Amino acid sequence: MRGYAGSLPCCSECLSPGQEIPSKMVDEEAKSLPMELSEKGGVENNGFVQNEAFDDKETDTSSQEETPKTCIIGVNPEATEEPALEPYAGMPKEVLLKFSSQARYRVTREILFWLIIAAAVMLVCATIAIIALSPKCLDWWQASPIYQIYPRSFKDSDMDGNGDLKGIQEKLDHIVNLNIKTVWITSFYKSPLKDLGYGAEDFYDIDPMFGSMSDFENLLAAIHDRGLKVIMDIIPNHTSDKHRWFQLSRNRTGKYTDYYIWQDCVQAGAVIAVPNNWVSVYGNSSWQFDDVRKQCYFHQFGKEQPDLNFRNLAVQQEIHDIIKFWLGKGVDGFSFVAVKFLLEATHLRNEPQVNKSQNSESITAYSELYHDYTTTQVGMHDIIRSFRQTMDQYSSEPGRYRFMGSDGDEKEDIGATMMYYGTTFVQEADFPFNFYLINMKNLSGNSIFEAVNLWMKNMPKGKWPNWAVGSPNTARISSRFGKKYVSVINMLLLTLPGTPITYYGEEIGMENIASGNVTFPEKSPMQWDGQVNAGFTEGTSSWLPVNPDYQSVNVEVQMTWSNSTLSLYRELTLLRNNELPIHRGWMCYIWNDSNVFVYVRELDGLDRVFMMVLNFGQESTIDLKGIVPSLPSVATIRLSTNFSNTGKAVNTNTIKTEAGEGLVLEYKTGKPVHTMEAFQDNCFVAEKACYSSAFNLLYVNC
Repeated sequence: MRGYAGSLPCCSECLSPGQEIPSKMVDEEAKSLPMELSEKGGVENNGFVQNEAFDDKETDTSSQEETPKTCIIGVNPEATEEPALEPYAGMPKEVLLKFSSQARYRVTREILFWLIIAAAVMLVCATIAIIALSPKCLDWWQASPIYQIYPRSFKDSDMDGNGDLKGIQEKLDHIVNLNIKTVWITSFYKSPLKDLGYGAEDFYDIDPMFGSMSDFENLLAAIHDRGLKVIMDIIPNHTSDKHRWFQLSRNRTGKYTDYYIWQDCVQAGAVIAVPNNWVSVYGNSSWQFDDVRKQCYFHQFGKEQPDLNFRNLAVQQEIHDIIKFWLGKGVDGFSFVAVKFLLEATHLRNEPQVNKSQNSESITAYSELYHDYTTTQVGMHDIIRSFRQTMDQYSSEPGRYRFMGSDGDEKEDIGATMMYYGTTFVQEADFPFNFYLINMKNLSGNSIFEAVNLWMKNMPKGKWPNWAVGSPNTARISSRFGKKYVSVINMLLLTLPGTPITYYGEEIGMENIASGNVTFPEKSPMQWDGQVNAGFTEGTSSWLPVNPDYQSVNVEVQMTWSNSTLSLYRELTLLRNNELPIHRGWMCYIWNDSNVFVYVRELDGLDRVFMMVLNFGQESTIDLKGIVPSLPSVATIRLSTNFSNTGKAVNTNTIKTEAGEGLVLEYKTGKPVHTMEAFQDNCFVAEKACYSSAFNLLYVNC
């Protein structure tokens, strides 16, 4: 302890010089120190507990006790001076402030304060710069392939031979295993199923064949629980003739009187004098006489599917209400079907004949007329944009953007199809579905190039492409082009820029049913395993026969084969999801001929490049280094349709491929193809981004 500078109370007398103080007296006097310090305003010693002898004692201020005599003890004079305090743990505020005002502490504190402020400002500025320079993140409908399901043929859960919503829920893990995050379920509205469900009897209900609304809600929850999104069909052009609206309209009930397109026509026996020569998509006149209303109603498709009158604003509002209903349920997007048929010319003129010399009375086929007055009429795109605006009302929540696709004019002018993207200022569909690869008549390297190039050259700047190679209305890949081309077509689909769309079963190479008695051979039940009915149903039969090849072409067996169509599909989706150049980079055509189609995927700032060499013809050998001299002499096979070749090195001046073989080559270069003048017209990018290796991030200004 420090020496105490002060006087201590003594007994009756002061001690003589040199006389010792008895130890007992020292102890007693030491006990009085804390109280004395307190009374004289001394420095409080927080590090010690007050002597117990003074606990709970109060000073009797009313008593007049005599102040004891004091004397100076023989202590070193220097020790009687108050010592300099130093900082210590637990010091009170008054002491802390005494030290904090000293220059050495104040300057240090100010330096630290301004360093923290500067660091915070730099962090905010860096964050703003990163956000400003970062490219737009790909949305969910861009980032993942889309898996299209025809629900009646996917999985039967109740043994009635028809696929249903519960069956889809049972098999969601298969979709997850494919590395796919978006499910597209085709029409399941309550319907007489005259056109496979595309003529709705009730847009607000589920057809009992597929389950109940509760089943749908459970499926939707299960899809979202797995981090997936769901798209469903909406068919605004027409309804079933069983729909309540039509029944009210044919009876001229209130506002429903003009919900459909009615025209006077004369029936003379079995012959009806129709208003004009318009023909339905399925053939024969698009006018049908109604015995109740005694007029003809218009139908672009089957006679059981009357067209709605979209020049009636009340009809448009009905569709908006339907959209809101399903979005309110949690649906993530819609595929709008048959939208080019929404409006017809009001003048009802005959449509021009393709063959002008043909007898007009003999025209019965849809292909025999130019459909100038029954498709893509003025005002049609305005209606679609209004649907987009309604969907946008549900897209404000982060991560809940609502996707809109439309079916476009795939068999007509490419320019008409591109109009479904909307304009620079007014958005329409996120993309019209691209069926040009489906509609190819012949398979070759050149035909593939032409289909891809047609879309990419005509797509508006800044828009996003998509690709499909199968659908519920088209023969399967293996049936159109042969089994040996299934894997290479899947490789094309999953390495092109944009969103790939896979029709269920194409991931395992399913074929059409080879039976003349089957009306819908491309809709055969999904082949899950080698059990009876391919695991599609536990019932005795299925609504369509299962393909006889299900013992070898099924999900279960292909999961165990490293060289299967399914294994390659999964590897390709992983590659697409994980590699930036394939995910969102440049695409440049390198070469095409009757056999092969070659293109690269590159990303600015990244020296790693992927080159696809895809054979859609016969055996071929090609010198790619001769075409692109800057290519390295050797490239590595990242993926091959023949898994035994994966990882091997190939010489770029002699790349050999067999018929139906596909290679994904990987190499490094400091001179990407998209920067070369010779290939400028062959390169495309949708969502441009550049990679910074220093910061390991993407930015836009490059």
